[in-house]
Amino acid sequence: MAKYFDVHPDNPQPRSIAQVADSVRSGALIAYPTDSCYALGCRLGSRDGIDRIRSIRHLDNRHHFTLVCQDFAQLGRFVQIDNDVFRAIKASTPGSYTFILPATREVPRMLQHPKKKTVGVRIPDHVVTQALLAELGEPLLSSTLLLPDEEEPMTQGWEIKDRLDHVLDAVVDSGDCGTEPTTVVDFSDGEAEIVRRGAGDTSRFE
Repeated sequence: MAKYFDVHPDNPQPRSIAQVADSVRSGALIAYPTDSCYALGCRLGSRDGIDRIRSIRHLDNRHHFTLVCQDFAQLGRFVQIDNDVFRAIKASTPGSYTFILPATREVPRMLQHPKKKTVGVRIPDHVVTQALLAELGEPLLSSTLLLPDEEEPMTQGWEIKDRLDHVLDAVVDSGDCGTEPTTVVDFSDGEAEIVRRGAGDTSRFE
């Protein structure tokens, strides 16, 4: 049974955020809000968490997981960025974008694309997510909470708790955060390739 945290969207309660962070450190799989839609999240090196996300979403090993980072300094530890790409990404963060980039040695091999050795990274513009990342002190390994055979993610924390109570450890509810996932931009070859058009404006990458 998943623990339920009702968190204020503008002034998240520190005690609740600390409890969620402790759960993640202990290996929990959580559902949490972002600036694009709800996501599944676990600790960076949690093989169990990865396996559970794959199971819930029916994903294969070619799926790009995302490291949700607090800031640019943290993001820079996990991906290789040249100066031109740095400027393009810096101008778009925080925001509703996921960037695919070559992974550094800090990224466990099980999270990297098996052939490209890349990983997704993003810095969300969401008060609750930022509070959780600050408390956690490391990125959240994440994937959009989009269930198989459904076209849109769930938008309500209570609905997520009701439907996924048996497969999650915690649900963080701070209200509706929309159904549009992030815009995904692949910079792995040095040039911007828009992989998915979503909540982030694509015009700056076209």
